Amino acid sequence: METKRNVYLSMVGIEQAQDCLFENFGHLETGIETLDVVQARNRVLAEPAVAAISSPNFHASAMDGVAVDAQTTFGASDEAPKSLTIGKTAFWVNTGHVLPRDTNAVIMIENLNILDENTIEIESPAFPWQHVRKMGEDIVATQLLFPRDQKINAYAMGALLSGGVFKVSVRKRPRVLIIPTGSELKRWQDVTPETMESGDVVESNATVLTALCADHGADATVNTMLDDDLETIQTAVSNGVDQGYDMVMILGGSSAGSKDYSKPVIKNLGQVYVHGVTMMPGKPMMFGRIKETPVFGIPGYPVSAIVAFETFAGPLLLKMQHLPPLKQDIVEVSPVRKVASKLGQEEFLRVKIGSVDGRLMSSQLPRGSGSITTLTEADGIIRIPQHVEGIEAGGKIKAHLLRSLPSIENTVVITGSHDNTLDLLADQIRLEHPGMGISSSHVGSMGGLMAIKKGGCHMAGCHLLDPDDGSYNVSYLKKYLPDVPVRLVNLVMRQQGLILPKGNPDNIKGLSDIVEKKIAFMNRQPGSGTRILFDFSLNENGLSAADIPGYENEEYTHMSVAVAVLSGRAGAGLGIKAAALALKLDFLPIVTESYDLVIPEVYYKLPKVQALLSSIQSDQFKQRVMALGGYGVENTGQELFCSI
Repeated sequence: METKRNVYLSMVGIEQAQDCLFENFGHLETGIETLDVVQARNRVLAEPAVAAISSPNFHASAMDGVAVDAQTTFGASDEAPKSLTIGKTAFWVNTGHVLPRDTNAVIMIENLNILDENTIEIESPAFPWQHVRKMGEDIVATQLLFPRDQKINAYAMGALLSGGVFKVSVRKRPRVLIIPTGSELKRWQDVTPETMESGDVVESNATVLTALCADHGADATVNTMLDDDLETIQTAVSNGVDQGYDMVMILGGSSAGSKDYSKPVIKNLGQVYVHGVTMMPGKPMMFGRIKETPVFGIPGYPVSAIVAFETFAGPLLLKMQHLPPLKQDIVEVSPVRKVASKLGQEEFLRVKIGSVDGRLMSSQLPRGSGSITTLTEADGIIRIPQHVEGIEAGGKIKAHLLRSLPSIENTVVITGSHDNTLDLLADQIRLEHPGMGISSSHVGSMGGLMAIKKGGCHMAGCHLLDPDDGSYNVSYLKKYLPDVPVRLVNLVMRQQGLILPKGNPDNIKGLSDIVEKKIAFMNRQPGSGTRILFDFSLNENGLSAADIPGYENEEYTHMSVAVAVLSGRAGAGLGIKAAALALKLDFLPIVTESYDLVIPEVYYKLPKVQALLSSIQSDQFKQRVMALGGYGVENTGQELFCSI
């Protein structure tokens, strides 16, 4: 069957699209049902809840002691104590007991002088209703406990039961049908890492959106995964609408390709309101109406799918239940480096955030809409307006927090060169110092030193080779941080060399073979210690950048270089042995280098920095490092240089 390429309708801004969404669907509600209070947690009251009984529904003792009529105690003092008779003018009670008839006060047992089993003595009078929970003190029968649209939390459940309200009318949870589409999709239950073939994609969006629906008070049903076939998808959507789902979401197929069917499905069955929003990620998002049901076309890239849901579908689900928008903590952050942005599109930029010297500093994560790890690693999201071209380093911008501010305050911010042991360290510090953590961003060794200079991090990972004497890092600290007192602490010794395909099919024995055999090379970014090492090695071998095929191709981490070799994008790359071993690739060693942490003296004695140094020096951490392969820990934790 011949298919036509879709075209976007007029692109609209986020606010305009949201206005359109709520103008057309803001009136939708989900109906009402009656539940036992004990089953109603996180549900929304559809009717006001009125107390049926008082709480307490009797006068109750609030202390262990004796109940008395306060009037009988008047006049008691140290000089003139009064005697009371048990069973006549004083009655033993425990906390919570009903007050005996004709009593209105309780005297604590520790304020009594017990003369014998029938007689007690008091040295001070009681006042009426002393240490007594009066009837209705908490709740009075007929009192309004909660108005309609109140969300029932754990405390509310207790109040309702105490007030004699055992059943409540609540708004039904919206029912959402999620339809994953894409001929390339595989269920995680049907594949293993060994059976995955090129082009296979493990379907994860449905799981993520099902959980997000639950976070927004809705119940989601996931349809069987469907191939890219217009008629099949259209039938599934039509059936979902007829079955009374409150919302239908088509996952994938919302862009403009010839196999993207979300738009024609919605158009054939109903009406498309919006196709294309000026936001990144999530631009292809669409929605429309089929009968009275809102139907969304959700982009297939994971981050795009999440942003589209949280910006449009999620808020509508809350509105259906009369719930307010989810609360987000908003803080002001300063980017460590300049952030570029495209005019005309509002961008949701994922960032790491750390508290450095009382300032919240942000470092951007990769922007790819398919990189869900940029959300799992992110501490917050910056929304860059469509009329802003970028944010200068050190500028101010609002960020929506994804982690609590206290956890960010307890995080050590490491900026600079990448190393696999930083992942181990992130886990080790949590193991040894619960509540502490690290946040590392990879900008290269020189980028780390510049971040220190600007006060943007607590420490920097660094492995800068001095070509004059073969030493590491110290000469760069003296040159670029002459006025910043720092300490240089070794994290690991590590092997750097050529990462090659398994079995080394091209029989590479050195850099000259890469030139002679025209092997596609994957480089590291300028300013990284590995790039400096590579340039030094070229010079040592009488080669230049122009001799290396792919010299201009760059990645930001050792693992990214290794993946490039594994995938066939490159036939070789310079990186650490641990990265090659992790992906079962060949490795040709070139040098053993010192990977160190540069720590400004101003932060050295911070408890979280000392916690990190303690974790580095632990035997368990060293053992875990050695298990990776390609590392040495003979200098781990040692101070190598101090400029104080």
